[in-house]
Amino acid sequence: MSEDRELSGRVAIVTGAGRNIGRAIALALAEGGAAIVVNGRSDRASVDGVAAEIAAQGGESLAVLADVSDEAAAGHLIAAGVERFGRIDILVNNAATRPEKPFASMSFADFRQVTGVILDGAFLTAKAALPHLERSGAGAIVNIGGMSGHTGAKGRAHVVAAKAGLVGLTKALAHDLAPGITVNCVAPGIIATVRKGPAPLHHQTAKTLAGRQGLPEEIAAAVRFLAGPGARYITGQTLQLSSLSGPDLKVRFPIPGGSR
Repeated sequence: MSEDRELSGRVAIVTGAGRNIGRAIALALAEGGAAIVVNGRSDRASVDGVAAEIAAQGGESLAVLADVSDEAAAGHLIAAGVERFGRIDILVNNAATRPEKPFASMSFADFRQVTGVILDGAFLTAKAALPHLERSGAGAIVNIGGMSGHTGAKGRAHVVAAKAGLVGLTKALAHDLAPGITVNCVAPGIIATVRKGPAPLHHQTAKTLAGRQGLPEEIAAAVRFLAGPGARYITGQTLQLSSLSGPDLKVRFPIPGGSR
């Protein structure tokens, strides 16, 4: 574990934490000293594996399976964390599903399945966690958006709508929950993650100024900063972690303190 345990005594819930960016976020917050509720929808082995990684590093964790698009399940997730650790200080809404399908053949059920996980899930977990975040005195919500929510992407009307909606939800909650709770959004660019099937179309064509894809750990470093004591003045913001070349995304934001 890191000697810099700025999150010591805090409890964080990370949805969609079984792999890739969610796993990296859970590990980074645990390194900062937080106890972690590791959430996944159905893959018990993955969430148990991340919880075991945290335990192996000397941290505290709890693995909870819950579909955050279901109101009762989202409530159960928050309640399980409170029952185990007694409090909730940090909520990271990372759970997502990102299929590709042409709009002409996309059904309403297809649309709702994606927006249900990404956007409804963020609403439901934030709503359930609110009383505990208010009691924290330093509550933080970090929503994980996406590059396509700002640039658009072919075959992803449902994903783009949901990710763009997260930006709006972030700004609205920042106003509603101030001053005690900060609410921010991190929008990853082209990130090297393990996927089933081929890379998304916009990943195959986009070029980065860095000459490489980003790492999940680089996204996690930003989330850790926004969840910590050094970011208490920052709220309602979307941090675009991208070095994408071209007309759509050229702005890059440094991570104070660098990546951990």
